Amino acid sequence: MSGTVEQIPARKVQEGDVLWTPGAAWIAQCNLTHFMQWLARERQLQFDDYAALWRWSTSELEDFWQAIWDYCDIRASTPPTAVLTERKMPGADWFPGARLNFAEHVLRNERPGTDALFYLSEQMPLQGFAWEKLAGQARIVATELRRRGVRAGDRVVAYLPNVPEAMAAMLAAASIGAIWASCSPDFGSQGVLDRFAQLAPKVLFCADGYRYNGRQFDRRDELRAIIGALPSLELVVELPQAEGAGAVPLVAQSVFWSDLLDRPPVPAQDFVFEQVPFSHPLWVLFSSGTTGLPKAIIHGHGGILLEMNKTLRFHHDFRPGERVFFYTTTGWVMWNFMLSALMVGACPVLYDGNPAYPSPDVLWKMAQDCGASFFGASPSYVDIMQKAGIVPRERFDLSALRALMPAGSPVSPECTAWFYDAVKADLWVATGSGGTDCCTGLVASVPILPVRAGEIQAPALGVAVAAYDAQGRSVVDQVGELVITLPMPSMPVGFWGDTDGSRYRQSYFEEFPGVWRHGDYFRINARLGCFVEGRSDATLNRHGVRIGTAEIYRALASIKEVADGLIVNLDLPGGRFFMPLFVKMAPGQQLTAELQDRIRAHLRREYTPRHVPDRIVAMPDIPMTLTGKKMEVPVRRILMGVAPETAANRSAMLNPRSLDDYVAFAATCGPHYDQSA
Repeated sequence: MSGTVEQIPARKVQEGDVLWTPGAAWIAQCNLTHFMQWLARERQLQFDDYAALWRWSTSELEDFWQAIWDYCDIRASTPPTAVLTERKMPGADWFPGARLNFAEHVLRNERPGTDALFYLSEQMPLQGFAWEKLAGQARIVATELRRRGVRAGDRVVAYLPNVPEAMAAMLAAASIGAIWASCSPDFGSQGVLDRFAQLAPKVLFCADGYRYNGRQFDRRDELRAIIGALPSLELVVELPQAEGAGAVPLVAQSVFWSDLLDRPPVPAQDFVFEQVPFSHPLWVLFSSGTTGLPKAIIHGHGGILLEMNKTLRFHHDFRPGERVFFYTTTGWVMWNFMLSALMVGACPVLYDGNPAYPSPDVLWKMAQDCGASFFGASPSYVDIMQKAGIVPRERFDLSALRALMPAGSPVSPECTAWFYDAVKADLWVATGSGGTDCCTGLVASVPILPVRAGEIQAPALGVAVAAYDAQGRSVVDQVGELVITLPMPSMPVGFWGDTDGSRYRQSYFEEFPGVWRHGDYFRINARLGCFVEGRSDATLNRHGVRIGTAEIYRALASIKEVADGLIVNLDLPGGRFFMPLFVKMAPGQQLTAELQDRIRAHLRREYTPRHVPDRIVAMPDIPMTLTGKKMEVPVRRILMGVAPETAANRSAMLNPRSLDDYVAFAATCGPHYDQSA
């Protein structure tokens, strides 16, 4: 169906209003229900409701995670000697002695004659990618990497779009114990090097271009710069994407993906997966660095195996053969989430391109055409739909759709209601929040509970989450810091290069020793309903992708007209954002339109389009603490309407009068921050 549909009126809802209640038949079919029945049958454990199950999962950590291990049939060539040696953070040692492999648990689901995944792009229509093709490519690539000397612990990195080859390459690396990391090709060379140079990778998989919003982007110059700055590289595998590319390799050590695959098939029964310790690094995810380089967060094979099995089975209710979609790139943790769906037998649907090209409803058409049961996107996507006047239920057959997951920023009550009004009345809106650091949701959707407007259904199983006030006391129905009070298997093994663990401890355990501080404002009510209300630290959150302020400041340092800068990001209603960059000009310099364009182009070129601010504002000074630290959090709080005397302690400032200009800016812009102003 095509044509313009009038915008449906926004429904007036209150926070906590019940919008959907699961029926008895629905509950009976849920994986979580089957797990609770298994606990009753195999462990003689009865739970009256989800709240009781969650309390057991956090009070009896060892019993809970052993139950996950057994129920999900985690296979170890060498069994563990314990579940957890000590309940401490950091330093918890999970399943010591176990030897296993993440990729083995994915590829054991190979089903010849069926599709492992579906994919489409701006250039290609929706098509399937067979299991024998995905698994076959992974085995051939892994075998060839071994032949070329890649061993367990070596780093394999990728600069690839969201295509099946990226998943095959990752599984190949993991199957031999190599450590994976990836960036999407919209990253500029400096953004890539800030990440990959930390790892000294041996292998790079790369695309020489990508397509977005109907335009072709040639990345060959960026790739040459990246390869030239990574002297550790021994092999570059090119996936030609740029127009006119593919005839001549970029560098001497390059081979084409097709040539790497030009080998005899490797039968599944002949392939040997490298057996590694439970905490052996599986992948490195890059989160923001508010000072210094982005954090290179290491996650282990075993922790991700357990956590993804738990999350995808019980909190997202993924089922074998179902098609599941979340809009992502290879540079975001949600790509790892989609790859892990293969482990529970679900069928990921990959999309490479602009989610609103060639028309704003392209993803809904994809959901119809592939029969998606699960659809995920950021709340800001709803804003795109509303502005375009798109009501998906009027245009598409979404009869297969069971669940919809808005993630990446706080979900308002009105946003929750929109899905029921515009998409489907009988729908589980499965909100959650977590992220890169633990590679999972900390507060999550629960398929056996009602959906309430603007509310995340409950804390995730095995996650001892709480809201702490400034004194480190747990509070209910008050906004506090999101903390985790007991260890989780998927907490980072550490940060790459952080040999003494000091940066790791400083990132999570400095404010509340022995307790993980996540960096979000958080509220929990008496019925365990959860609300994540934006970042409490200086991290910039753009559509769920975290950006370190340090990257912005490093880019500004090369702009001679700018003496200093400060950047913040505000979460606004409807999943919108406002990210202003405040600059202090060098003596005698003015913030001209030409200079603003140059700053934006520099940030886009060196990093990504997400690094580009919504506005650039000249200010007389940058607020600083007495120790010379930029006061990003107080400035953001002032812009969100917090009284200046509450937002900042002027007696602890180097330049207290500088705040007055930010108070005036907030008053001028008003609460909604018209980005076109």
